[in-house]
Amino acid sequence: MDLDLPDLDGKTYLLTGSTSGIGRDAARRLAQCGATVLLHGRDRERGRETLSAVREAGGDGVFVRADLADPEAVAGLARVVDERCDRLDGLVSNAALSVPERETAMGTERTLAVNHLAPYRLVHDLAPLLLESAPARVVVTTSGVHRRGEIDPETIAPGEPARSPPDEYDALAAYARSKLANLLFVYQLAARLAVVAPEVTATAYHPGFVPGTRLYRSVRGPFGLAVALAARFPGVGTSVAAGGAGLARLVASPAVAGVSGAYFAGTERALPDERVDDAALRARLWEASAELVGVDPELPLDPVAVED
Repeated sequence: MDLDLPDLDGKTYLLTGSTSGIGRDAARRLAQCGATVLLHGRDRERGRETLSAVREAGGDGVFVRADLADPEAVAGLARVVDERCDRLDGLVSNAALSVPERETAMGTERTLAVNHLAPYRLVHDLAPLLLESAPARVVVTTSGVHRRGEIDPETIAPGEPARSPPDEYDALAAYARSKLANLLFVYQLAARLAVVAPEVTATAYHPGFVPGTRLYRSVRGPFGLAVALAARFPGVGTSVAAGGAGLARLVASPAVAGVSGAYFAGTERALPDERVDDAALRARLWEASAELVGVDPELPLDPVAVED
């Protein structure tokens, strides 16, 4: 794939979920162009291995371990970036999980906490640094399965998921809900940025079905079996290399500079579910997310409320 990536010497990018799968591949590609890559993951050994790969590719970086299900760890990750870096050209929220059992993090469903609330908090905390580094980009990895998601911002308050009987938990439905939240968040963020900081863009990325990723490692049942089989046969779904290439392109290629409030399936713009155009739904989710992570709903660089 021709990424058309420029010389990225002097550029700095944060990629969550970058010690395996498409995140690791994207980090290596950015490093090949001279970028400094801030790597994130939960496994120290994979972090060290990925950091070595980034340096061997010609870039530099640092690995930060953090469990994104923990709001304080997310805030800590943002502080590390803010303290160590004088610029941030791109924030890529790529980390995601899908767990077979209901788990909660600080009273909030773990899947939603990692896949949606962590990106929300990172953008909130790192918004000033992104603006100082502008033009800068925010990219959130989502999924085409968002179309199956159902979300009601009024029922994602702390403790709500835990009140449902465990045997009613549907892991795929939870994952789809979190991916719909990603789209709603990105489009609302883009609308806000267009008013107060148009030089900072926000886009969503669907890499396709990537059976070679670790995302589905804990999924059981027929779907888990199908993923395991698909990973053994070349040509099924999207390869890790293709997924990583598309992610690197979206965060750094001049071909998509200035594009904001957009959903990409691979390298092509696509139309998300029509609910993403619901400004009232986006605003309610934004407010509920701010409450859940304990921050002001207005971005630190955003003193003027955006009217829907």
